[in-house]
Amino acid sequence: MKISALMTSAGINIGICVLLWSLYSVLRKQPAFVRVYFGRRIAEENRLLREAFILERFVPSTGWIVKALQCTEEELLAAAGLDAVAFNRMLVFSIRIFSLAAILCLFGILPVHYFGRKMHRLEISSEQLHMFTVGNVEVQSRWLWVHSIVLYIISGVACFLLYVEYRHIARLRLIHLKRATVNPGQFTVLVRGIPKTTNESCSTDVDDFFTKYHPSSYLFHQVVYKAGKVQKIITGAKKACGMSDPSTDTTLDQSCEAITYPCSLCGASSDSFRLLPTAEVAKNIDNEECAAAFVFFKTRYGALVASEALQTSNPTNWVTDLAPEPDDVYWSNIWLPYKQLWIRRIATVLGSLVFLVSFLLPVAFIQGLSRLDQLQKKLPFLDGLLKKPYMSQIITGYLPSVILLLFLYTVSPIMIRFSTMEGPTSHSERKKSACSKVLYFYIWNVFFVSLASGAVISQLSPSSSTKDIAVRLAHVIPEQTTFFITYVLTSGWASLSSVNLCNSLA
Repeated sequence: MKISALMTSAGINIGICVLLWSLYSVLRKQPAFVRVYFGRRIAEENRLLREAFILERFVPSTGWIVKALQCTEEELLAAAGLDAVAFNRMLVFSIRIFSLAAILCLFGILPVHYFGRKMHRLEISSEQLHMFTVGNVEVQSRWLWVHSIVLYIISGVACFLLYVEYRHIARLRLIHLKRATVNPGQFTVLVRGIPKTTNESCSTDVDDFFTKYHPSSYLFHQVVYKAGKVQKIITGAKKACGMSDPSTDTTLDQSCEAITYPCSLCGASSDSFRLLPTAEVAKNIDNEECAAAFVFFKTRYGALVASEALQTSNPTNWVTDLAPEPDDVYWSNIWLPYKQLWIRRIATVLGSLVFLVSFLLPVAFIQGLSRLDQLQKKLPFLDGLLKKPYMSQIITGYLPSVILLLFLYTVSPIMIRFSTMEGPTSHSERKKSACSKVLYFYIWNVFFVSLASGAVISQLSPSSSTKDIAVRLAHVIPEQTTFFITYVLTSGWASLSSVNLCNSLA
């Protein structure tokens, strides 16, 4: 890949990013999106102002960027909470590390790479990018100490900044916990794997078990019931009825008589359709007890001890964990039998591995696009198109990273499905599991597979010996950094800006 192709990719991504930022600055001024960006209070205060046509609404502005940069940590903490502060500190940490690495590499590493061999050099815009990689340095060069010093400096500064950030976030978290009000979820334990006994209800079993083994801290409990489809229909009907008249909390008239309708054929009255009271329908609903319950304790210490201790010699019975927040409970998985979870996890791991392997094909195809010489040999009918300078720059510098990102957009929804199948009891646990899977997927497919497939496409052949493979990989892998440069440009500028804009409008 030439420097001109990299500049083309950078220009396209920066242009798209500026366009999306301008679109955001215009949309945030429109009346239809006031509630999205500013809330109902500002919408009501500026109602009269928004009715008139103002040209300023359709002109992009940068004032919001200056105000965002001037926002202090205390203001951000008061407005958006501790999570926003932690995310902002992470961005600041990344900017510091990448700024340091850019300065050291620009003035230390790149000159060593570019002048690593004695050869005839072209203009910078016509040079290949591999001229700036470590592959251009001679074997046993006396300038390799520069790499070691730069790596030690970056690693040392990164470790120090991580320590500073961790200590700062830990201090803010302790202050937040001290100021926070008492949360009932901190006194609650989720119990699963309740064994069946001769008792008619597992509620009696739960009460007897915790009264016997936790008499001083046990307070009461609530068994989880699995409601049927009829209950879901009734709940949906109540919500729809409440939404139809928000001024009053009314429901269907429970005292309605049976309604009769005339038959359209003979004219006789028929009571085939009757409006039944909700209480009468509720009697026919079987609330099946699940082998799970929420147990409440008198103290936090009692709840913590009960959640961490092994209750019985059988690890699949009376399994206790701290209960998630009420709004965080994933009710669809509460009723799952605990002994079934390990089967689900094995199936999820196998499914993830199959998806991981199936993704090798698009990655290998994308690496083929980044190699213009190989592309011309395998697709000779594109020879005329690829000889055009601007087309070769777009295909090798911008198109591979865009295609890879489009394929990667399908990874997160699929991993969310896999994580749901594992049986997590909370939404946060499901998202955490999905994020871990996505991280491993990116490390394997985007990094290792891209390097290996690019090396195979460019250098390796069936007649290569084991020693040749090792030597050729060591020579080819540094050249694959050009693809990652364009990938970072596309994912960090255009992709992140478009995702943030879509999320704000969703």
